Amino acid sequence: MAGNTPGSIVQFPNIQNHGRKPLQVGFERAELGRIMDLYGRMVAAGEWRDYAMDFDRHAATFAAFRRTAERPQARVEKRPALRSKQGMWTLFGEHGQVLKRGHDLANVLAPMERRLVKAVED
Repeated sequence: MAGNTPGSIVQFPNIQNHGRKPLQVGFERAELGRIMDLYGRMVAAGEWRDYAMDFDRHAATFAAFRRTAERPQARVEKRPALRSKQGMWTLFGEHGQVLKRGHDLANVLAPMERRLVKAVED
C-alpha cells in the first residue's frame, strides 16, 4: 500500500463498526471459562470427547460431541438479540430440542451439571 512506512499501523477493511451491531458475537472470558470447565469435567467423566465453536453475526455457539462424527450431544448458544426477551442463553439437546433458556449461563448449564453428577455416580 502506498504511503505506509515500516512499523505503521494499517486498519483492516470493514473492521470499524461505528456503533452498529457487532460484526461477530463471541463469548466473554468468564462465559467461555464456565463452559470449558463443564466441558473438561464431562471429558473426565467420559461423556464428551470433542467440541466445536461457531461465531457469526447473530450468535456464538459451543457444541460438545461424544464422538466427532455425530451430532453434538449438547449445544450452548449465546444470542444477544434475545437478551430482553426469553434470555440470550439457550441449551439444546442432541436432537435440537431446547432444554433450557435463560438470562444466566449458570442456570442454563444446570441440566448438563446434573447429567455430570449422574455420570460420576454410575
